[in-house]
Amino acid sequence: MANPFRIIDTGVREGRANIAFDAALIDERQAGRVPDTIRFLSFPPTVLIGRHQDLSREIDLDYCAKHRIGTVRRITGGGAIYLDEGQLGWELVFHRSSLGIAALPDLAREICTAAAAGLQALGVDARFRPRNDIEVGGRKISGTGGFYDGDVLIYQGTVLVDLNPQRMVNALHVPESKLAKRQLDTAAQRVITLKELLGPNTPDLEFVKIALIKGFKDVLRIDAEDGEITQGEERLAEEYFDNEIGTEEFLREIDDPAADDEMLVGTHTGAGGTIDSFVKLEGPTRSTLQRVLISGDFFVTPPRVVFDLEAALKGVRCDDVEPVIEQFFNDTDVDTLSVTPADFQASIADALAAGVSNG
Repeated sequence: MANPFRIIDTGVREGRANIAFDAALIDERQAGRVPDTIRFLSFPPTVLIGRHQDLSREIDLDYCAKHRIGTVRRITGGGAIYLDEGQLGWELVFHRSSLGIAALPDLAREICTAAAAGLQALGVDARFRPRNDIEVGGRKISGTGGFYDGDVLIYQGTVLVDLNPQRMVNALHVPESKLAKRQLDTAAQRVITLKELLGPNTPDLEFVKIALIKGFKDVLRIDAEDGEITQGEERLAEEYFDNEIGTEEFLREIDDPAADDEMLVGTHTGAGGTIDSFVKLEGPTRSTLQRVLISGDFFVTPPRVVFDLEAALKGVRCDDVEPVIEQFFNDTDVDTLSVTPADFQASIADALAAGVSNG
């Protein structure tokens, strides 16, 4: 059997500090200074947005400031979520070879099935729902996501043990289209908690951790044992916090690009999520891409691929967008959860069509 996973619990940490520790853990695993790891974590009231999301579009910043809710940009993709001490975060950070599964969609399925098995042991009928949710009766009890960085994968999720649904609804801007698709009136109807399911029999977080560990061990066929957080991880996490993840610049890296009157805005929703494109044109006939910014709740690994795609599209003629995107994905080592080159093409085409109709 392979070396056991280390189990650590970093407790309740400020949101940006939690994400900075993620980055440090990935680096330390890549360097071989720590083993494959199962990490548990908790947050004070916090809203986390995905790596590529538009800050102002996803979060009610005034409400969060008034109610002292932290605002954080993750290093993983996906959608915005609200977290507090009533939810338990979990994540696996491990080498690509450790589970014998290479493709991100396959890993998502296996890890989510393992987490669901742990929740089933608590007495709830938890099931994996593609592309990356764990649900009970069609309502989400755990959202998940992850990405490869080189040969190391981080895959993370949460368990909704308890939740203040009104605070979640007020803190997030949930698109009406997303609710309508599921025939829901509010975002609160989309989620369910262990407390709602189990009432007075709801276990404490320590018991939930034990159940999840058993699910991971049984389904993923791994061994795992308690371990220690290293000084190297803590030092590197502080560096990431100070220089990048803890800064307002990182949080606001994508923030209301549509406010620029010259931006053409397009959107496309497919099996892999929603992709929003913001395009600025240049040239005498406005037929060349001066700048493209891509945002949304999709998963692409590694996340920097999106920034590379934006750079590849700079200076491209509008008529050449589709073949350039196709060539980019052919030449780039990319792993995705359901999103395809055609989805990016469709989103940008929608933005360009808006320019034609407004011209």
